[in-house]
Amino acid sequence: MSEERLDEEQQISEERESDESRLEAVGLLRTIGELPTLHPAITCELTVSARQAIEIMQRERIGCVLVIDRDRLVGVLTERDVLTKVAARDVDIDRLPVAELMTSNPECLSADNELVYALNQMSVGGYRHVPLIDDEGRPTGVVSVRDIIDYLASLFAQYVLNLPPSPGHGTPRSPEGA
Repeated sequence: MSEERLDEEQQISEERESDESRLEAVGLLRTIGELPTLHPAITCELTVSARQAIEIMQRERIGCVLVIDRDRLVGVLTERDVLTKVAARDVDIDRLPVAELMTSNPECLSADNELVYALNQMSVGGYRHVPLIDDEGRPTGVVSVRDIIDYLASLFAQYVLNLPPSPGHGTPRSPEGA
Protein backbone atom coordinates (compact mmCIF):
# COMPACT_ATOMS: atom_id res chain seq x y z
CA MET A 1 0.00 0.00 0.00
CA SER A 2 1.20 3.45 -0.77
CA GLU A 3 2.05 5.90 2.01
CA GLU A 4 -0.72 8.22 0.81
CA ARG A 5 -3.35 5.50 1.06
CA LEU A 6 -2.20 4.50 4.55
CA ASP A 7 -2.45 8.14 5.65
CA GLU A 8 -5.96 8.37 4.22
CA GLU A 9 -7.09 5.19 6.01
CA GLN A 10 -5.54 6.43 9.27
CA GLN A 11 -7.45 9.71 8.90
CA ILE A 12 -10.74 7.87 8.26
CA SER A 13 -10.14 5.69 11.31
CA GLU A 14 -9.44 8.72 13.50
CA GLU A 15 -12.57 10.50 12.24
CA ARG A 16 -14.69 7.45 13.06
CA GLU A 17 -13.22 7.25 16.55
CA SER A 18 -13.86 10.97 17.02
CA ASP A 19 -17.47 10.65 15.79
CA GLU A 20 -18.08 7.65 18.05
CA SER A 21 -16.62 9.53 21.02
CA ARG A 22 -18.95 12.47 20.34
CA LEU A 23 -21.97 10.15 20.07
CA GLU A 24 -20.96 8.47 23.32
CA ALA A 25 -20.46 11.82 25.04
CA VAL A 26 -23.92 12.99 24.00
CA GLY A 27 -25.47 9.72 25.16
CA LEU A 28 -26.64 8.50 21.76
CA LEU A 29 -24.92 5.14 22.05
CA ARG A 30 -27.18 4.19 24.95
CA THR A 31 -29.82 1.62 24.14
CA ILE A 32 -33.38 2.68 23.43
CA GLY A 33 -34.50 0.58 26.39
CA GLU A 34 -32.53 2.88 28.72
CA LEU A 35 -34.68 5.90 27.88
CA PRO A 36 -36.49 6.97 31.04
CA THR A 37 -39.46 8.26 29.01
CA LEU A 38 -39.92 5.18 26.83
CA HIS A 39 -43.56 4.33 26.19
CA PRO A 40 -45.04 0.84 26.54
CA ALA A 41 -46.67 -0.77 23.53
CA ILE A 42 -50.32 0.24 23.27
CA THR A 43 -51.95 -2.12 20.80
CA CYS A 44 -55.19 -2.90 19.07
CA GLU A 45 -56.25 -5.93 17.09
CA LEU A 46 -56.25 -5.88 13.30
CA THR A 47 -60.01 -6.42 13.36
CA VAL A 48 -60.99 -3.19 15.17
CA SER A 49 -62.61 -0.23 13.45
CA ALA A 50 -60.82 3.03 12.78
CA ARG A 51 -62.98 4.67 15.47
CA GLN A 52 -61.93 2.12 18.08
CA ALA A 53 -58.24 2.64 17.26
CA ILE A 54 -58.61 6.43 17.36
CA GLU A 55 -60.42 6.19 20.70
CA ILE A 56 -57.52 4.16 22.11
CA MET A 57 -55.10 6.87 20.96
CA GLN A 58 -57.25 9.58 22.55
CA ARG A 59 -57.78 7.71 25.82
CA GLU A 60 -54.09 6.89 26.21
CA ARG A 61 -53.01 10.34 24.97
CA ILE A 62 -50.57 8.82 22.47
CA GLY A 63 -49.63 9.58 18.88
CA CYS A 64 -49.81 6.03 17.57
CA VAL A 65 -51.24 2.63 18.26
CA LEU A 66 -49.53 -0.61 17.23
CA VAL A 67 -51.75 -2.98 15.28
CA ILE A 68 -51.36 -6.66 16.05
CA ASP A 69 -52.60 -9.95 14.66
CA ARG A 70 -52.10 -12.99 16.87
CA ASP A 71 -49.82 -10.94 19.15
CA ARG A 72 -47.46 -10.03 16.26
CA LEU A 73 -47.00 -6.50 14.97
CA VAL A 74 -48.56 -6.04 11.53
CA GLY A 75 -48.92 -2.28 11.37
CA VAL A 76 -48.98 1.09 13.04
CA LEU A 77 -51.71 3.72 13.01
CA THR A 78 -50.45 7.25 13.63
CA GLU A 79 -51.96 10.69 14.05
CA ARG A 80 -50.63 11.46 10.59
CA ASP A 81 -52.55 8.48 9.12
CA VAL A 82 -55.75 9.77 10.70
CA LEU A 83 -55.12 13.30 9.48
CA THR A 84 -54.25 12.36 5.91
CA LYS A 85 -56.62 9.43 5.39
CA VAL A 86 -59.69 10.31 7.47
CA ALA A 87 -59.94 14.04 8.21
CA ALA A 88 -62.03 16.04 5.71
CA ARG A 89 -62.95 12.85 3.84
CA ASP A 90 -66.27 11.14 3.56
CA VAL A 91 -65.48 7.92 5.43
CA ASP A 92 -67.45 5.97 8.00
CA ILE A 93 -64.86 5.35 10.70
CA ASP A 94 -67.20 2.92 12.44
CA ARG A 95 -67.10 0.60 9.42
CA LEU A 96 -63.60 1.37 8.18
CA PRO A 97 -61.17 -1.31 9.41
CA VAL A 98 -57.94 -0.07 10.97
CA ALA A 99 -56.15 -2.29 8.43
CA GLU A 100 -57.12 0.17 5.67
CA LEU A 101 -55.59 3.14 7.47
CA MET A 102 -52.49 1.72 9.12
CA THR A 103 -48.99 1.59 7.73
CA SER A 104 -48.37 -2.12 7.17
CA ASN A 105 -45.10 -3.80 8.10
CA PRO A 106 -43.49 -0.72 9.64
CA GLU A 107 -39.77 -0.46 10.17
CA CYS A 108 -39.01 -1.56 13.72
CA LEU A 109 -36.19 -1.73 16.20
CA SER A 110 -35.62 -3.53 19.47
CA ALA A 111 -35.06 -1.98 22.89
CA ASP A 112 -31.46 -3.23 22.64
CA ASN A 113 -30.69 -1.02 19.62
CA GLU A 114 -28.78 2.20 20.22
CA LEU A 115 -30.55 5.57 20.09
CA VAL A 116 -28.63 6.53 16.95
CA TYR A 117 -30.55 3.82 15.07
CA ALA A 118 -33.88 5.31 16.15
CA LEU A 119 -32.69 8.76 15.10
CA ASN A 120 -31.57 7.35 11.76
CA GLN A 121 -34.96 5.77 11.05
CA MET A 122 -36.79 8.91 12.13
CA SER A 123 -34.60 11.21 10.08
CA VAL A 124 -34.31 9.12 6.92
CA GLY A 125 -37.85 7.72 7.00
CA GLY A 126 -39.60 10.83 8.29
CA TYR A 127 -41.14 8.93 11.22
CA ARG A 128 -42.09 10.37 14.59
CA HIS A 129 -42.65 6.94 16.17
CA VAL A 130 -40.70 3.71 15.77
CA PRO A 131 -42.22 0.47 17.10
CA LEU A 132 -40.04 -1.76 19.26
CA ILE A 133 -40.43 -5.50 18.93
CA ASP A 134 -38.92 -8.62 20.46
CA ASP A 135 -37.31 -11.50 18.54
CA GLU A 136 -40.72 -13.02 17.80
CA GLY A 137 -42.17 -9.82 16.35
CA ARG A 138 -44.28 -8.98 19.41
CA PRO A 139 -44.49 -5.27 20.23
CA THR A 140 -42.66 -4.22 23.39
CA GLY A 141 -42.82 -0.45 23.14
CA VAL A 142 -42.64 2.66 21.00
CA VAL A 143 -39.87 5.23 20.85
CA SER A 144 -40.94 8.70 19.80
CA VAL A 145 -39.11 11.83 18.76
CA ARG A 146 -40.43 13.36 21.97
CA ASP A 147 -38.79 10.60 24.04
CA ILE A 148 -35.41 11.39 22.51
CA ILE A 149 -35.82 15.17 22.76
CA ASP A 150 -36.82 14.87 26.44
CA TYR A 151 -33.80 12.63 27.08
CA LEU A 152 -31.40 15.05 25.36
CA ALA A 153 -32.93 18.00 27.20
CA SER A 154 -32.34 16.19 30.50
CA LEU A 155 -28.67 15.65 29.61
CA PHE A 156 -28.24 19.37 28.95
CA ALA A 157 -30.74 20.70 31.46
CA GLN A 158 -28.56 23.63 32.48
CA TYR A 159 -28.57 24.86 28.87
CA VAL A 160 -32.06 23.87 27.78
CA LEU A 161 -34.31 24.09 30.82
CA ASN A 162 -32.67 26.98 32.67
CA LEU A 163 -32.65 29.65 30.00
CA PRO A 164 -33.09 33.20 31.23
CA PRO A 165 -36.30 34.95 30.20
CA SER A 166 -36.14 36.80 26.94
CA PRO A 167 -38.77 38.81 25.08
CA GLY A 168 -40.50 36.78 22.42
CA HIS A 169 -39.41 33.47 23.93
CA GLY A 170 -42.01 33.00 26.62
CA THR A 171 -43.35 29.69 27.80
CA PRO A 172 -46.01 28.31 25.42
CA ARG A 173 -49.49 28.29 26.94
CA SER A 174 -50.38 24.90 25.47
CA PRO A 175 -48.36 21.82 24.46
CA GLU A 176 -48.75 22.70 20.78
CA GLY A 177 -47.57 26.28 21.32
CA ALA A 178 -50.80 27.75 19.96
